[in-house]
Amino acid sequence: MKYLFLAAALALSTASGAWAEGKTHYVAVHVDENDPQVMNMALNNVANVTKHYESIGDTVMVEVVAYGPGLNMYIPGKSPVADRISAMSLEMENLSFAACGNTKAAMSKKAGHEIELMAEATVVPSGVVRLIELQEQGYAYVRP
Repeated sequence: MKYLFLAAALALSTASGAWAEGKTHYVAVHVDENDPQVMNMALNNVANVTKHYESIGDTVMVEVVAYGPGLNMYIPGKSPVADRISAMSLEMENLSFAACGNTKAAMSKKAGHEIELMAEATVVPSGVVRLIELQEQGYAYVRP
């Protein structure tokens, strides 16, 4: 009986130790509209999700994926959220920004010159494909 109690106590301490380490969550946030409200809501979602998980001892990895008209989110001089992206990128190690290469190429062709993106954005071949890949890797999908 004494050994059963010790085994149960050891199992409980091991389980609570795992809880103390916290869990890592993964979230993909989709932006495909050139709408300041949508862009700000996406960044609010990022901030709120991060704050929530940190408050319970967990971590969260977040990737914001922009394509189509949403790519304006990453274009200096056009982005209504450029300052927020720069600040959040510096403050939040858990956050990354993906820009659709297909959209960037189409915008560049239409403009007649290469469209520059904010340094915080990483170009991926396709925004849609990136969202698929993230979901296949277990990321939760959020579209504000």
